[in-house]
Amino acid sequence: MDAAMYRALRDHRPAIRDQWEKLLRLDRGSSPLARPATLVYLLDTTLDEIFAILPAWSVRRHPTRMAEPHCPCGRSPFLAYFATGRQALHEALVTVQARLPALTPSDRDDAFACLDQAFMHIARREIEAFCSVCQFHPATHPGSEHGAPFASGG
Repeated sequence: MDAAMYRALRDHRPAIRDQWEKLLRLDRGSSPLARPATLVYLLDTTLDEIFAILPAWSVRRHPTRMAEPHCPCGRSPFLAYFATGRQALHEALVTVQARLPALTPSDRDDAFACLDQAFMHIARREIEAFCSVCQFHPATHPGSEHGAPFASGG
């Protein structure tokens, strides 16, 4: 992502945060950890990290297509958190790009690829970290079957 587009996107940070929170609050959450009122406290830290790594991120130095983060049981509170964050960032990038008419289609595509790759790098790390300690993750509890919670013998 070129410097001008990065600065313009960074200038939209308050709007990105507001939109991310609005989108997140539309989701009711499937557990206490997944409730929007809990997750909103992570927004500023996550945005700090995104804007810290984005300037150095390059589609040429990283894979062009990274796999989506995976949660075997689908219960990670970070699934909705990062899905709504990605949407908020995409909306902001479209707004920024609309104000930069000299951009080529290739520049637009590279900016989206850069943003997605940097964002997915963070999302994958957080989702996989949460899943590694999840009681429903089969690898966490070797005696469990099909992701069922570990049952201890009494």
